[in-house]
Amino acid sequence: MARKAPNSEESGKKTKADSDPVNRDSTDTAAPSNFIKDIIEEDRKNNKNDGRVATRFPPEPNGYLHIGHAKSICLNFGIASEYQGTCNLRFDDTNPTTEEVKYVESIKSDIRWLGFDWGDRLYYASDYFEKLYQYAVQLIKDGKAYVCSLSEDEIKDYRGDYYKKARESPYCSRPVDESLELLERMRAGEFEEGAHVLRAKIDINSPNMNMRDPIIYRIRKERHHRTGDKWCIYPMYDFAHCLSDSLEGITHSICTLEFEDHRPLYDWFLDELAVDCHPQQIEFARLNLSYTVMSKRKLLELVEQRHVSGWDDPRMPTVSGLRRRGYTPESIRNFCERIGVAKADSMVDVALLEYCLREDLNERAPRVMGVLRPLRVVIDNLPEGQVEEFDAPYHPTDPSFGSRKVPFSRVLYIEREDFREDPPGKWFRLAPGREVRLRYACIIKCVDVVKDEKTEEVVELHCTWDPESRGGNPPDGRKIKGTLHWVSADHSLEAEVRLYDRLFTKANPLEEKNGSDFTAQINPESLEILKSCRVEPSLAGAKPESKYQFERLGYFCVDPVDSTGERLVFNRTVPLRDTWAKIEKAQLEADRRK
Repeated sequence: MARKAPNSEESGKKTKADSDPVNRDSTDTAAPSNFIKDIIEEDRKNNKNDGRVATRFPPEPNGYLHIGHAKSICLNFGIASEYQGTCNLRFDDTNPTTEEVKYVESIKSDIRWLGFDWGDRLYYASDYFEKLYQYAVQLIKDGKAYVCSLSEDEIKDYRGDYYKKARESPYCSRPVDESLELLERMRAGEFEEGAHVLRAKIDINSPNMNMRDPIIYRIRKERHHRTGDKWCIYPMYDFAHCLSDSLEGITHSICTLEFEDHRPLYDWFLDELAVDCHPQQIEFARLNLSYTVMSKRKLLELVEQRHVSGWDDPRMPTVSGLRRRGYTPESIRNFCERIGVAKADSMVDVALLEYCLREDLNERAPRVMGVLRPLRVVIDNLPEGQVEEFDAPYHPTDPSFGSRKVPFSRVLYIEREDFREDPPGKWFRLAPGREVRLRYACIIKCVDVVKDEKTEEVVELHCTWDPESRGGNPPDGRKIKGTLHWVSADHSLEAEVRLYDRLFTKANPLEEKNGSDFTAQINPESLEILKSCRVEPSLAGAKPESKYQFERLGYFCVDPVDSTGERLVFNRTVPLRDTWAKIEKAQLEADRRK
């Protein structure tokens, strides 16, 4: 039910606690400008590239996409669309030891789900392996590359660092013919891994480490997911990436800030090879999101060490994890637009992402009732077998969502936390002798409490209902402050509900020990599984990935992996309000008092 509704959650009104974190007018649909667009505008003004705009999204197929990649996808495809240009999808598949077909397919699926399409412009760096090899041969012939026979450790030692002076490789003056012969034999598979590499001859004393005779080719006797065993030498990323851009006619090579120091090398290869197309590399700040990590290597570590159930675990910042949790592509695109494009790295509060999600789900999620921790309620003055039905709208302010009938029977379930035997002041929920309103139904009054003889735990409430209060309005006009959600015991469905929280306890899990011990910051309470929840009967047959607002509890999604026709499993996507900030504030206050 992807209908539009006013910006509301239950009452149809915004509250101060849920105000827009970035104070943007939500009615302003114009795409904001940024420094990348300014560059493109200037290029078009000067008729650079004949006014053409061609971008690309170039993932390495060695893991699943995360929300940082989503920012790049939105940027590259968005710019191409805005300037009537093109955006290629190219897999930079130059490392067969880490790449798999499953990653290729997951990336394509994620991009489509986000709402973008590359049309017939699907490419692979492996498409250009022969051409890249010929470029390498040309560099050798031009005296700009040589085969080096130092070991990996020796190369590292000879290159030095920011504090240690570099030394030229003893092979940097190797004759051209000898390097050509060795490269051909490397390609033929005559040498073991590590015996030789091909290096560019640039400047071993450059202050930019990337320019200190970088490796162009290395031996890898691994089967490639596309080329099989045809190749046993593979180009390095820096070499293959810029030339792939050039071969595809890319005009603006947009990448994240960590590639800024690689730009001189990007330009050097294209200049030395005198290619017809020389794209302009432009760097922007990558997305750093609080309470998570944005490194595929570290995400893989979480998966391999079983801290999460997989790449699509709903606690993961991967696109597949967010999708399984119940995020919508619209909310992610909106988030990427709101955070904008900057030149300097910064940390974005995950609360903004959650706000964008609430804002979107508020408009498209039907309202239903579910009870997560059921407490049995017996309506003493309703006869056995008698069932009342009450009409309940799927949205409080938008009638186009329609409505459904909710059954009311002698035995109900309410939320356990909605009852207190000895309530505190200003308690507006159920307690002995008190009245509350049941959502859409009527008013009930608690008349008795049944406890477990051994544990003293409350196991059952006995209440009476007021038949004259149908719809929740008492005929005598008395004020009822509390309203509870509920379900009928006989008619409700059993469900498993998974409550997810932040994966890490610290906003920046990598700030200590250079991030080496980031798993120590994992939140042990990031997942709580409730097995005996009850949901209203209208959810029978709910389709995977369907999204609902469980009234008073939050937004939930039918799990697309574990939920079946006989077993309902819901993932809590996000609470109705950002309670995390309140918890942190309370903790800080408690620490201050200590």
